[in-house]
Amino acid sequence: MTINSPYWRRCNSCKKEIGFKERYYACSVSTCNQKRTGLVFCSVSCWDMHLPFAKHRNASAVEKRSPSFAEWERQKSEDVPVNSNSSSPSHTLPVNTPQESQPPTTVNLHEVTQPHDILVVVSKLKKYVRERSGMNTSDSVMNVLSDHLRALCDEGIRNSAKAGRKTLMDRDFKSILD
Repeated sequence: MTINSPYWRRCNSCKKEIGFKERYYACSVSTCNQKRTGLVFCSVSCWDMHLPFAKHRNASAVEKRSPSFAEWERQKSEDVPVNSNSSSPSHTLPVNTPQESQPPTTVNLHEVTQPHDILVVVSKLKKYVRERSGMNTSDSVMNVLSDHLRALCDEGIRNSAKAGRKTLMDRDFKSILD
């Protein structure tokens, strides 16, 4: 079964479509270029956005050209898993299906069954408050701040889902904090 896709892949940063036989950028670090990872970027600025998370020591954007449609079809047929009875293939290339082209607008936040843990480093917070103002900090502050952090994270998760991503990023908080 072949699903014809109008593009080759999507940029891993901005999700812009990268067509066939088009210029794209890859990271020079081998872990970003493995078969399973296979990061591709539409521009150098999109490549640059992954650096804070990747924490590479030495990296550069390598300009490449995407395959033609025929080459891509051949590559897909060569990537058939060894065990064809397996329910999950070892490697699949992204294709444009109606489910993927529509970013989710809502996300189901699961109820946390564990006790509400403290989400801040108590000693660091107390040190900050003391150095900043000379004041002491009550232990009850940690519960209040942790509750605020949970609410902030929940809103960030919703913003990430609206953007069609499954990764919470700093930009998901910018509209909340502004």
